[in-house]
Amino acid sequence: MSASEATRLPVVVIGAGAMGGAWLRMLADSPHAEPVGVVDLNLELAQATVASAGLDAVVGDSLVEVAERSGARAAINVTVPQAHRVVNEQALRAGLPVLCEKPLAPTVSEALRQVALADLTGELLMVSQSRRYFNHLAAFKQAVEQLGPLGAVHATFFHEDHEPGFREQMAHPLLVDMSVHHFDMLRYLSADEPVSVRCNSWNPPWSWFAGDAAATATFELASGARFVYSGSRCTPGLQSSWNADWHVYAERGAASWNGDELVIADAEGVGFEVPDRRESIEGSLEEFVSALATGITPQNEVRLNVLTLAMVEGAVLSSARGGERVDLRDLLEDSLAQAIADEQRDDVAELLRSWPSAADGISTQPWGSSPAPIAAGGAR
Repeated sequence: MSASEATRLPVVVIGAGAMGGAWLRMLADSPHAEPVGVVDLNLELAQATVASAGLDAVVGDSLVEVAERSGARAAINVTVPQAHRVVNEQALRAGLPVLCEKPLAPTVSEALRQVALADLTGELLMVSQSRRYFNHLAAFKQAVEQLGPLGAVHATFFHEDHEPGFREQMAHPLLVDMSVHHFDMLRYLSADEPVSVRCNSWNPPWSWFAGDAAATATFELASGARFVYSGSRCTPGLQSSWNADWHVYAERGAASWNGDELVIADAEGVGFEVPDRRESIEGSLEEFVSALATGITPQNEVRLNVLTLAMVEGAVLSSARGGERVDLRDLLEDSLAQAIADEQRDDVAELLRSWPSAADGISTQPWGSSPAPIAAGGAR
């Protein structure tokens, strides 16, 4: 075994579907983590996915059993969103830090329950908002940060997206499965956080999705600026980037990014550089492994991701109410009450009840303050 292989973090991947396969193929060549186990209720699918990736990994339908047999030291959750909380709880209570695919949960209340669970176990729970890791987005962020206070941010996403399976059956395939990326990218670009939203969603008559594949939303930011978003997953023409097409207007000028490789700054003295780093899920994995090795809190540690989910849920709720304004602070507090009502574990429920508010709960010290981080492939 080479020195680089010896330092790879052994991980178990839960979920052997299309996205799980993508993770496994990336992990097969990753210098940061080694896939030693794969978990799926469909054992034949798991075995076939492992074989197609050219891996020699332990396969099973029990997370705890596979982790023990394989020697995994962390978990990557690539199950469907409805299963995220249950899988994350199994892993965290088994002493495994978790990198979870987005969205963390179908609702903010479920996300808050996971914040409390992470607090109780002391393990890292990080969400893989992989689109934060594009190099040209980092360059765009550099430009935006030099423009001064925001006036307006516009993002448009129009795509023809055929993905047979659960996505085409979702009630909100755009807002819940795709816009979550773009909403999170807004939070990456600026510390000017959203406070409210008005949204309308619909399904065009030619759509192959069962739920609303199109939407428009306007978010009010804390400064009074606006984030204006529009998109569709069933538009067969003039395709935008998967990362959306962005325009920022601010005090000192403007900047744009086409979602791919074109970044423009129209402001005196504003410049930027495109970094050279790992992108997408590779970038997310690298930060996860680095956080475990150094103890430094990563982007999208669980409580840092909750407001992204609140943007999604607020947009869905506003649409259901005919475009009515939804205050995200009220949504957070309603979600905390629901989380307390739903939680069956006494220790988690007790911690949730101890929070003065949801805002206090997600502003507590995030994971990363521990002086004893886990070493990749080694002991705590």
